[in-house]
Amino acid sequence: MKDQQKFICITNRKLVKGDFLSWLQLILDCGVNGLPAPDWLILREKDLPPSDYMILAHRVIDLCSAKDKLCLLHSWPDVARELGCKNIHLPLEKLRQMNSEEKSFFRILGVSVHSPEEAREARALGATYVTFGHVFATDCKKGLEPRGLDSLGACCAGVDCPVYGIGGINEKNYGDCMKTGAAGVCVMSGYMSVTSSNGSK
Repeated sequence: MKDQQKFICITNRKLVKGDFLSWLQLILDCGVNGLPAPDWLILREKDLPPSDYMILAHRVIDLCSAKDKLCLLHSWPDVARELGCKNIHLPLEKLRQMNSEEKSFFRILGVSVHSPEEAREARALGATYVTFGHVFATDCKKGLEPRGLDSLGACCAGVDCPVYGIGGINEKNYGDCMKTGAAGVCVMSGYMSVTSSNGSK
């Protein structure tokens, strides 16, 4: 199953205790908290101004390249173009604002969606994959009802591009997401928190 379905790390440096880049190197090498090393890494860090994000992105792109992992930038298409990074993840609203020429630069263009309808819109606008969530209850979405596995399955069935589950996914429930037809899962807290690790102290 791991060969076909991807594990995607969504970064949040504020959850990491210690050096952020050292932690990324660890999880790219051997995974953490019962999760395997991710196939892709999305550098979210959208609170940073573009200039600071660019500096960090340059280092993370190099790190991922050295580990033969795919790095996707987040929210800043101008930064991605400046760095020559053809992989990006965007909010749906930002995708709506981009013209065809801007979108054509990217080889992988992911979009966050919350319904099959949004997934189809994103696909029509040029998305090559979507993330759907939040699937399970998560601290990132406190007080909001999770959409659940059935909704994830409906989104997978309703759009002709890869769909990745996101939200509250961990080592205990990622397999349930995979069974819905999802192309894989996105995990933030499970990769960014330091509760246990595979192959590390």
